[in-house]
Amino acid sequence: MRLRNIPRAEGVLESSPYVIKSETACRGKWNETIFTNSQPIHIEIGMGKGQFLLTLAKHSPDINYIGIERYSSVLLRAIEKLEPPAIPQNSRPVTDSPDIAQTGIPSAGTHKSSRDFSPDNLRFICMDAADIEKVFAPGEVSRIYLNFSDPWPKARHARRRLTSPEYLSRYSHILKSNGQLEFKTDNQNLFTYSEETLKSSGAWTITALTRDLQNTPSMSIGNTMTEYEEKFSSLGNPICKLIANVSA
Repeated sequence: MRLRNIPRAEGVLESSPYVIKSETACRGKWNETIFTNSQPIHIEIGMGKGQFLLTLAKHSPDINYIGIERYSSVLLRAIEKLEPPAIPQNSRPVTDSPDIAQTGIPSAGTHKSSRDFSPDNLRFICMDAADIEKVFAPGEVSRIYLNFSDPWPKARHARRRLTSPEYLSRYSHILKSNGQLEFKTDNQNLFTYSEETLKSSGAWTITALTRDLQNTPSMSIGNTMTEYEEKFSSLGNPICKLIANVSA
């Protein structure tokens, strides 16, 4: 079910130092202009309210994380978890700074969160995931997370699934050689579809798979949960997970 529209969401996202405003200008330059380091980039597509990615960013400061969410009213919830301070008037973007002028956001480290955790290794984008090849250059991403994606159960909507052949092709283009895709869902039909699609693509190798993550120690140790996962697991619903590597 889609979250209701929240009128103030657009304004909050526009003023947040964690939300990239002109993401296509960052293509091929994320490490250089946004994170100002050479750390690997991991992205979550359909990040929802952000619990999963915020947890990873806090515990793995040596990795850069980018969350992609289509709906501003959903992304708003992640921004609210960070409670970033207002940007001072004298620190507004200036046109003679290439990274700020092109992206609408200062480089990592310019602004700090009002909480103890200041996620210099975390950024968000409000966009349709179908356009990711316009945002990331070939080989720029090391890992992609898909967590509890919309199953789009009707056959006529199959191309909208985030594990459809169309999306898998997009992922293979932006991932580095042997880059990883991690996929979790409680929807058995979507998981079957995703497994079969990966196996038939010829570009992917499934390296780990379970239909009961909670009872598979080799995959559940260190598992970071999303909001949905916590809910479904508490109800006793088995969680499916697979990890696949794109061909070198």
